[in-house]
Amino acid sequence: MANTPTTLRRVMRWWPPYLGAGVRVVEADPAGRHLTVEHRVTRWTRNAFGTAFGGTMASMTDPFFCLLIAHRLGSGYRVWDTQGHIVFRTPGHGRLRATFVVTDEDLAQIREATDEGQKHLRWFRTAIVDESGTVVADVSREVYVRRARVTTSEQAPHEESPTRADRPTGGTVRG
Repeated sequence: MANTPTTLRRVMRWWPPYLGAGVRVVEADPAGRHLTVEHRVTRWTRNAFGTAFGGTMASMTDPFFCLLIAHRLGSGYRVWDTQGHIVFRTPGHGRLRATFVVTDEDLAQIREATDEGQKHLRWFRTAIVDESGTVVADVSREVYVRRARVTTSEQAPHEESPTRADRPTGGTVRG
């Protein structure tokens, strides 16, 4: 994450995909507990039906649970967004908002689940709402978290490198 949620808010304002889509971070808790993103549907950002693009609504929810979790856990963890699910409830008009919340309890459970180096997959949910509070879309994002592995150069002299038998085989391994 860009050092702090406040810095993230400033950086994301100029990030080309969000700049062009009219998406911006409007609120960011300095402690990283919550963040609110907004998308204004204008004549430049609406689809052929005059409503918000579904892809824009999906993208406005993409990185933020991961960024909040990564910020709060620190560099000792690997955090990935593995999948998302969005259910559109009604066409989006005007100003749309989504608030992302990661509680202290969420973080405690993630730390406990990854304490011995195992991966942890956790679903987080938010809603995209319009100015009247009507839910436009329900969004779920699955986040992968694992403690960062210590590389050979970072290991203490008394630690051994993993043997070939300890390494995963086949496919791409992330985290």
